[in-house]
Amino acid sequence: MTTPRERRLALPHLTLAALEWGAPAAPPLVALHGWLDNAGSFARLAPLLAPRFRVIALELPGHGHSDHLPAGVGYHFLDYVRAVLAALDALALPRCRLLGHSLGAGIASLVAAAAPARIERLHLIEGLGPLGDDGAHTLQRYRDALAAPPANGKTLRVFRDAEQAARARAMASGLDAQLARPIVERGLRETDGGWQWRSDPRLTRHTAIRLAEPQIRALLAGIAAPTALLLSQPATPYLPAAMMAARAACVPRIATEHLHGGHHLQLEQPQVVAEWVLRHAAM
Repeated sequence: MTTPRERRLALPHLTLAALEWGAPAAPPLVALHGWLDNAGSFARLAPLLAPRFRVIALELPGHGHSDHLPAGVGYHFLDYVRAVLAALDALALPRCRLLGHSLGAGIASLVAAAAPARIERLHLIEGLGPLGDDGAHTLQRYRDALAAPPANGKTLRVFRDAEQAARARAMASGLDAQLARPIVERGLRETDGGWQWRSDPRLTRHTAIRLAEPQIRALLAGIAAPTALLLSQPATPYLPAAMMAARAACVPRIATEHLHGGHHLQLEQPQVVAEWVLRHAAM
């Protein structure tokens, strides 16, 4: 497997990490990972794309080797969008392709809506826009989020090795422990007595307010880039088929495909996903 290059991107308010594959002069493809994942999410896919693209797997604030936000500052979806746009500036990329998985796909969607001139194409795996709100649980979610104690002082579990951490990750996510290894190994830091997750514990806090579904659809209508959406089959529970179809109908130029598998399709079937990316890159 091709060894990636480590990158550090100094933004005005924090520093982000990234892994990079491919020739520096190749067309840039910026990849955005999912919630509690990191650049290791693309460790099996990126080498397959590297002969064609300069793949830059960016690590979002609080994830992987990127900085955590300061105490008292929360993680909000729209702030991720700002961070990605700032990262594109730091990379001196006036225009690029975006590849996103899950949370990263939702962020990529809104980046494309915010700055259509900067995004050439969108490749979205298991996500189109952020998690929305139909109003049924708005009040309770709001109260729960504001009543939750700060996560900064939370005692983190200590794992004796990466194998144990991978098994824990597999139990929590359903992703096979061996396939999770690239994410797990990059997501651990050594501590007294073993290893702990290096991601910010505050990432597990509930979001107090989500965008309403009509707002999300209005934003998706602003995506100008040709878009390819790849969804797992059977559907992920929080990405129901009817909702995703309704969202896709808002995007002017989109092609939706389904692939049998779980939520992390790029780790489960990297060759098939690489072929999907390359096929739509040529369209």
